[in-house]
Amino acid sequence: MGAIVGAGLLSHAPVIMFPEPLRVEANGGRDFTLATGLARLRGEVIDTLGHDAVLVLDTHWATTTETVVTAHAERSGCFTADEMPSELSRIPYAIPGDPGLAHAVAAVAERDALWLTANDDPHLPLHYATLNLWTHLGRPGVPWLSMSVCQTATAEDFLRTGAVLAEAVSRLSRRVLVIASGGFSHRFWPLSELRDRMAGDPANVVSPQARAADEQRIAWLESGRHDRVVATMPQYHRYAPEGRFGHYLTLAGALGGSRCTAPARRYSAYENAIGTGQAHLWFDRPAAGWTA
Repeated sequence: MGAIVGAGLLSHAPVIMFPEPLRVEANGGRDFTLATGLARLRGEVIDTLGHDAVLVLDTHWATTTETVVTAHAERSGCFTADEMPSELSRIPYAIPGDPGLAHAVAAVAERDALWLTANDDPHLPLHYATLNLWTHLGRPGVPWLSMSVCQTATAEDFLRTGAVLAEAVSRLSRRVLVIASGGFSHRFWPLSELRDRMAGDPANVVSPQARAADEQRIAWLESGRHDRVVATMPQYHRYAPEGRFGHYLTLAGALGGSRCTAPARRYSAYENAIGTGQAHLWFDRPAAGWTA
């Protein structure tokens, strides 16, 4: 019987892919904890869990009429980001997949009349919300799958998708990590201002109100109060969380929804990324289960 053995709400902010000297320069003389935190997360968690697969809930993969999960045996190539080709360019990758897991998720979704499909089209693009984190956390031979964040889905749809994912994992002999790849509040500074707002200091987040909303949710998650985060989504939408916070809601659904009580451990400070709020949070699976 399979299980989700760990989960993360992690930032894929492009700065984590910059060379260290550029990060230090942009951040006024010290490194971003978004970068150093991933190194610590890998050493303390990722390299110790003995997991069989990683499934990334990718906020940069915005589908419209269904949720999609990658079903390739492998994805390989060279990646340049259309969003910022000067900064993220010609990055080689060879990422093994897990078609069995992808099709198991799709089968449970079909039974529950949830619009979710598995897709192995060789031309399906990769997005840097997956690639950036795989670059830091991927281990040789361990499959990584991506799941889209459907832009027409409701909070209830996201929670149901997560529940389907958890049931599919439970039916297989897999130890799976689920990573919600995305930020918190997600509004950028205007182009004429953003180069003066590169430093990670949260004073650079686009508004004090957005910062406060982010920090409240981080505090709730550190206390295991997933119920509060789920219940207050209508209020949080005022601050445009990345992907309408679908990455987190799907993750929460996979861990038991509002019944999940697992507290988060921080692997970064709360930092700015040109106006947006970013942090790395990790959830260890409690010995008695996610909803204990």
